Amino acid sequence: MPAAGNRTQAFVTLIILLVCGFLVLYPIFFLVTESLNVGDPQIFPPEELGLANYLDSVLDWRVIGNTLRVAFSATVISVCVGFILAWILTRTKIPGRGLLERLIEIPFYVTPLVGALAWAILAAPKSGFINQAWVYFGGSGHIVDIYTPEGVAWVMALFEGTVAFVMISAAMKSMDPSLEESSRVMGAGKLRTMFKVTLPLVFPAVMGAFIFVFAEMLGSFAAALVLGIPGRFYVITTAIWELTLSYPPDYGRAAALGISLFAVMFAMLALYRWIVRRGSYATISGKAFQPRLIDAGRSGWFLLGFCWLYVVVAVGLPLAALVLTSFQRFATVIMSQSEFTLANYATALSLDSIRSAIGNSLLLGFGVATIGVFLMLLLVWIIYRSRAPGRGAIEYIVMFPQAVPRMVFGLALLWAWLNMPIPIYGTLWLLAIAYFTVLLPLGVRTLAGVVLQIDRSLEECARVCGASWGQQLRTVTLPLMRPGMISAWVLLFIASVRELGVSIYLMGPNSKVIAPAIVSSWSSSGTELTAAMAVIQTGTVLIAVLCLFYVSRRYSSLNAEKGGQA
Repeated sequence: MPAAGNRTQAFVTLIILLVCGFLVLYPIFFLVTESLNVGDPQIFPPEELGLANYLDSVLDWRVIGNTLRVAFSATVISVCVGFILAWILTRTKIPGRGLLERLIEIPFYVTPLVGALAWAILAAPKSGFINQAWVYFGGSGHIVDIYTPEGVAWVMALFEGTVAFVMISAAMKSMDPSLEESSRVMGAGKLRTMFKVTLPLVFPAVMGAFIFVFAEMLGSFAAALVLGIPGRFYVITTAIWELTLSYPPDYGRAAALGISLFAVMFAMLALYRWIVRRGSYATISGKAFQPRLIDAGRSGWFLLGFCWLYVVVAVGLPLAALVLTSFQRFATVIMSQSEFTLANYATALSLDSIRSAIGNSLLLGFGVATIGVFLMLLLVWIIYRSRAPGRGAIEYIVMFPQAVPRMVFGLALLWAWLNMPIPIYGTLWLLAIAYFTVLLPLGVRTLAGVVLQIDRSLEECARVCGASWGQQLRTVTLPLMRPGMISAWVLLFIASVRELGVSIYLMGPNSKVIAPAIVSSWSSSGTELTAAMAVIQTGTVLIAVLCLFYVSRRYSSLNAEKGGQA
């Protein structure tokens, strides 16, 4: 590449390094500083510094124990169920495997907040639909209570643990099935082969999923807020929330708890990276293979039933409860006592605060996804394709928010921008910057996989023909990456619309968004109105996913037609 091109890349890399460092590291500096504040919590910079906030956090063993207990329980459920589902859908012949795989991924789109609200409607000890039906048919008391540590772990596993299924199934799809066939030829049964051959071969993926999901569960907020607080069960994230709401707000202790949680998550993610980079369980060689599925025989119906049971519990029941409640004047599962109405949707769409929250969420989702996907593509190209110095540092910086719980990062952004001379706190501009910052790891990881699949020789041909750096991106890289960019756009849109941990600290009176508005409605209004708002949010996300599938299929069919004509 000409020297001018190298200088341009170096200059752009330096600018991006400075911008990313400012967006990611500047808020963390304020968070660390505030955690050391032992004086007046409302004065910054602190007048007195010390470690008292950290000592108080360590002494609060009950909150720490609750957090570890729920996170570990939810992770075990997620990984065990994810492994079984992945094995069934990638290794056995059951009808509707493709449809089931799509349905099992739906809890990711439903969001943990909506899932927690749905299970509160289903299994609240007095008003829950399940307990209502139990009493109606002659039972006494209640048979389920979702406002317990087990209930919190259950909902977290259903709606935040889907990633375990995705990670484990991806590893199983890439594994040579001849290794399992050899076991069966030697006389081992299906289950023994699964535990003695399949599980050891995908052990890095299983352990990676366990550590990654555990780190996510440590920073979970929505389920613990909706289901834990009514039962007076607090974890670190809800304790941080309560500390910032107290009067006067105890920002120093909240920041210390956040730093402690960040340290644990960073250690878990570092262990995860070490496991997935070991490479001592390689099962993919140069020899081509075709996946061969196991004929499960009669047990296939049991396996099919297990998959559909998960879909019903994780998707069918919660969504049905939300939709039914949203159309009722008073929530009940007894149809003879129901009074159906559209008033909840009319109220949700007529109130200025709720209507503006929906509009702002859609605007932020569209803006962050549209602008962010191009900026993140530039980041990915510089990290993996350029030779500019500093590109490795950019990768570490943009992945840093993955190790910070969203709520903790929201607290850091609160302090950072309150002390910034630029008056954008409480505006949509700050929310857009915050969303872009916390979603950097998601966008970069999604686009990196696509960039690494593009042969460097294609870009080198463009440069040999005299194309500049910008022309190469526009004429070669961008067209080849279009399917991956569409997927990244939809993921960024979904993540922006569902974002709660950052939004709850940064939104202002004129910049409300839908997720905190749902929380506010849940704490101050009726369940029916909250359900209607949750259905609107979920419907918006599902429509975006359907648009993704349509555009992707359309693009694939057009490419196939062009290939056939050629």
